[in-house]
Amino acid sequence: CVEMIADRLAATPLVTQLPIGSYDKFVGVVDLVKMVALFYEGDDLGATWEEIEVPSIAFNVKVSRLGLNMEDQDLLNTIRDKRAELVENAAAVDEDAMEEYFENDDLSYETLIRCIRRGTIEGEFVPVLCGSAFKNKGVQPLLDAVVDYLPTPADVEAINTLDEEGNICGERKSSDNEPFAALAFKIIEDKFGTLTFARVYSGTAKKGDTVYNTSRGKKERFGRILEMHADERKDIDEICAGDIIAFLGLKDTVTGDTLCSINAKCILERMVFPDPVIDVAVEPKTMEDQQKMSIALGKMAREDPSLRLTSDAETSQTILSGVGELHLEIIIDRIKREYAVECSVGKPQVKYRETISKTIEHFHAREKQTGGSGQYAKMKIIMEPAERGEGFVFVNKIKGGSISTEYIPAIEKGFRTASAGGVLAGFPLMDFKVTLIDGDTHEVDSSTMAFELAAIDCFKEAAKLAGPILLEPIMKVEVTTPLDYVGDVIGNLNKKRGMIHEQVIAGTGVSIIATVPLGEMFGYVTGLRSSTQGRGNFTMEFKRYAKAPSHVVAEVSETGE
Repeated sequence: CVEMIADRLAATPLVTQLPIGSYDKFVGVVDLVKMVALFYEGDDLGATWEEIEVPSIAFNVKVSRLGLNMEDQDLLNTIRDKRAELVENAAAVDEDAMEEYFENDDLSYETLIRCIRRGTIEGEFVPVLCGSAFKNKGVQPLLDAVVDYLPTPADVEAINTLDEEGNICGERKSSDNEPFAALAFKIIEDKFGTLTFARVYSGTAKKGDTVYNTSRGKKERFGRILEMHADERKDIDEICAGDIIAFLGLKDTVTGDTLCSINAKCILERMVFPDPVIDVAVEPKTMEDQQKMSIALGKMAREDPSLRLTSDAETSQTILSGVGELHLEIIIDRIKREYAVECSVGKPQVKYRETISKTIEHFHAREKQTGGSGQYAKMKIIMEPAERGEGFVFVNKIKGGSISTEYIPAIEKGFRTASAGGVLAGFPLMDFKVTLIDGDTHEVDSSTMAFELAAIDCFKEAAKLAGPILLEPIMKVEVTTPLDYVGDVIGNLNKKRGMIHEQVIAGTGVSIIATVPLGEMFGYVTGLRSSTQGRGNFTMEFKRYAKAPSHVVAEVSETGE
């Protein structure tokens, strides 16, 4: 097992415990740091244990009484060898410890703890402990190791604070003496209300305090502060730097928001949530389930900022948009399992986009007379491609008042509204720029509505002339596979129009980094497991949009999905 950690994870394991027994005869562990044995007996789910010094007669008697069929001397030799190995490797990270080791051929308990902690934080090695989650054995020493070896909040460097434009404007140290600042990192809706989980980065706060949500520009009051222990919760009155707690009943705070002192406002680095790249349609099987599903989806959308909900007016279906196939599968499973809602689920659909490839100049006139006031609006624009990621850019270059300034917002709104449905297959148009250069108005028949409708029609005409192209989402895919199956995995990625960027060998495995169109990745996990005998796995995240090939354009234009 330890060798597999080194081979497959490319890590340096540092054994700090040895098991006593195995499988159904696993009864405890030998702590090589303290040189004691912990024996778990009884039916209290590992809540109590007996601690015996190693080596000792009591230890030998205990092992023999339990009938573990171990040769005492062999076991003790293994313990001594592993202890010596532990001390030698730990001492190597600290010069003072090395001197102590050379003088005494051993390290004191305090020095050993210090060295293991330093080596862990610096990434020199990874402590390995023993235990059984099924039998709840070895849990307490594991938690002690977390405290002893992992960095504390005080070890973390000062974090940057940002201004409203996202520029670094200061820093906050992890200290109770700093002004209060916390980041909400998770929202959970339960039967008691909304739980907002937060990490306190600086300062202190008390129950009943009013703080400022700089992300929303609103004040929040800490009605109840909870210390969470799995599904148990404990009310506390005060929190300080480094605490991870939950607030009950915050009204406006969502995942990624900053809560801070009213007198020392700041914005912590924002959490980045990927845009959805895949849709699936869901509808309840009965009218009774309609309201239950709406409530369930509303709660889940609040918990998960990467989940988007829209409604299809034509089919009355609810459209779920997520970051991947697995993401949506989990959402659907939760709807059925947690909220007991039976629903029908459509086929996943890729969220394509459209853009333009040419710069054109276009004139559009809207002149309609319907009896009363008519509709009169004329405009001349330049439509051109924008930089990737800029979205829709609108520039007003009207000179001489040919179009009154009161109509400019309506024109921009018209173009923005129209861009929600492109001219190739109805997907949103992105990364384009519209420059308004001329136009004309009428004293009576011109209105904001006339110019907004004219802008919508102008967009449709101009976009068709500006070389529209279809964009498909490209995903960054990282596949981990044993060396024996690398050829099959790469061949399969190539068939999916993938581009291999990097291969990293880690022990007996290989990590393959590639970019692959999302449309080619449906059902990939099944094929990967089949070709690697269940030993391959992959992760996937959105990378960018890129021009789709002609056969994809033809297929999407024909099917609309």
